Amino acid sequence: MKILGIETSCDETAAAVVENGTIVHSNVIASQIDLHHKTGGVVPEVAAREHVLKITPVIEEALQIAGMTLNDIDAIAVTQGPGLLSSLVIGVTGASALSMATGKPLIPVNHIAGHIYANWLGEKPEDPIQFPAMVLTVSGGHNELVYMKSHVSFQLIGETLDDAAGEAFDKVARILGLGYPGGPIISRVAVNGNRKRFPFPQAFMGKDSYDFSFSGLKTAVLNVVKEEHAHEGVLSEEFVADCAASFEETACQVLSNKLLKAAQQYKVKEVHLAGGVSANRRLRAVVQEKIEGKYFFDASEKKVAITHAPKLRFAENITFCTDNAAMIASTAFFHYKKAPHHYIKPFPILADPNMRMYA
Repeated sequence: MKILGIETSCDETAAAVVENGTIVHSNVIASQIDLHHKTGGVVPEVAAREHVLKITPVIEEALQIAGMTLNDIDAIAVTQGPGLLSSLVIGVTGASALSMATGKPLIPVNHIAGHIYANWLGEKPEDPIQFPAMVLTVSGGHNELVYMKSHVSFQLIGETLDDAAGEAFDKVARILGLGYPGGPIISRVAVNGNRKRFPFPQAFMGKDSYDFSFSGLKTAVLNVVKEEHAHEGVLSEEFVADCAASFEETACQVLSNKLLKAAQQYKVKEVHLAGGVSANRRLRAVVQEKIEGKYFFDASEKKVAITHAPKLRFAENITFCTDNAAMIASTAFFHYKKAPHHYIKPFPILADPNMRMYA
């Protein structure tokens, strides 16, 4: 089954053609990073205008690269939410128009579910993903632990109560004067830094809590930077590198510990990293080190032995970690496979900026 996926939830205009949820025939992304770099973050109205300009050319390019026309497509998938309303509307309107014009089924997709299914792109037949799985989704706008017992079965275990990890990366990068987007810059600068120089706090959310909070960590970085400014006047390269590395390490420890604690409790076969921050090399390394060393730290920072070591999965192609349309098409396939009768004919859908995928 060949699905044309369309993604416009934030500042990336994307289209892709994916077959049977795993085979990527094309994946085109028109990035707005350079545009939003000027303002240090995404301006919704500006993003929406760019989507209007780019959506048709991007869809045409995705079909061209795939060597297909709309006649070869079996269904159309689109991100319905969550995201920026003004951006979502462009994608939903475009996909709906194509569906009505061609008579192809229209499959609405939750953006976070899309990030989860990015790990199925390029899945090898000899190494299929095994359920149950525990998924850590980390990006600029979301931060959640999701238990998957089977396909399209999502149980929310924990979520951020304030800033998402990706948002914290962006804000800390701004505090350190590193620019936007913060994730890749922090990761690059941190390579030369001392991870142990600043013992930043890890938010205690309760002994049995799987929720996250990064606002306190962000504030701790701000306080350290203010103190350095007061004493030295300027931030040295060494200070910035050490601060970035200490922040990154703290965030990765929090994320990895809660992921592995949840994996232990639910006895899953696999743990998955998904979302933009899953491209972070240190996060991947920390989770792998703990799985191999068979330990993690609980909320009181006590070392706990892993008795049920899961397999780690993440998208090796980091293009699939950030917002893209291939993940949307993949998710749509598994939704369709589970309940094809829901998508017999085109039907109208509305963009939903607060869309949830949990019962």
